[in-house]
Amino acid sequence: MLAHTETYARLIDKYMVRHFIKPGVTGWAQTHGFRGETRELSQMGERVKADIWYMEHWTMLLDLYIIYKTVANVIVGEKNAY
Repeated sequence: MLAHTETYARLIDKYMVRHFIKPGVTGWAQTHGFRGETRELSQMGERVKADIWYMEHWTMLLDLYIIYKTVANVIVGEKNAY
């Protein structure tokens, strides 16, 4: 993982900013389809943008919405989920 972090830090602007928040079971990026394997650099770039958006717009209500979306994805399913 360290090698991935170093590589992405060089290639994606603001990649390291996402490390200011603790990783969790789910998140804004994951509930919006940016999860699983990143085959293209643009996929990781979109994930980073989503993580930064979450940091800039965090509220308790937003976290509750993420929990709701996660439960809904578990019940309904999603194509990017494993």
